[in-house]
Amino acid sequence: MKNNLGKTQIGIFDSGLGGLSVWSEVVRLMPNQPTIYFADAANCPYGGKTEDEIFQLTEKGIKWLLKSGARIIIIACNTATGAAIEQLRAKYPEVPFVGIEPAIKKAVENSSNGIIGIMATKFTLQSKKYLNTKNRYAKNCKVIEQVGEGLVELVENDEINSDKTTNLLIKYLTPMIEEGADTLVLGCTHYPFLKERIKEITNNKIEIIDPAPYVVKHTIDIMGNYSLEKENGCRFKYQFHSTKSAKHSHYIRKRALEIINGNGKENNN
Repeated sequence: MKNNLGKTQIGIFDSGLGGLSVWSEVVRLMPNQPTIYFADAANCPYGGKTEDEIFQLTEKGIKWLLKSGARIIIIACNTATGAAIEQLRAKYPEVPFVGIEPAIKKAVENSSNGIIGIMATKFTLQSKKYLNTKNRYAKNCKVIEQVGEGLVELVENDEINSDKTTNLLIKYLTPMIEEGADTLVLGCTHYPFLKERIKEITNNKIEIIDPAPYVVKHTIDIMGNYSLEKENGCRFKYQFHSTKSAKHSHYIRKRALEIINGNGKENNN
């Protein structure tokens, strides 16, 4: 039996701006679908917090999204997915949740030499979900892991093109380059905003795997029994909320619209 969710908002949760890399894919692949974006920017970053802290913060955001009308929710944060998604699915069985995790399987498929770099938060690299995925798909590969400490804050502060960002990326990517990695998994949704800098530093010699397109395609699969049709002449509005301030909510909206209008958008193709 099909349920009509054509007018239902897709809720997107993240600790900050990073989830916009997933949101932009939702807009690209499902242009008729309304969205509501929740950024817990007041508590960003999540990477250094405990699992219980992350769950509590994530659940608070999920409750807000559900109260605001979201009926399917993408947890567009690797750290929050690893810490909270299984508990959320058990606690809210009626809600379809879509998580995000490092695209190790895709990297293994695409790598020609079996040497893969993964850049993510400390929590993500230690999470059971990540470790299980790595053990399942990368047993025969060399996996070079790197905590991207400081990168989330730089993206949040719109310092993507700063010298500090470049220096950090050089520091994190150099060991991968030296060890021969031909594929790099972006294990945090903030990192796709750094793709152009990464391409420059690696001289385009490393294939970059951004999980956002695959996450949204999986979302479409989950929504396969629902109507995604939009009424003719109906214009859905994209909504944005930040726990930091109303001003920051407007800032996120501005950044989001710049992305879909082509200003500063990372190419996921």
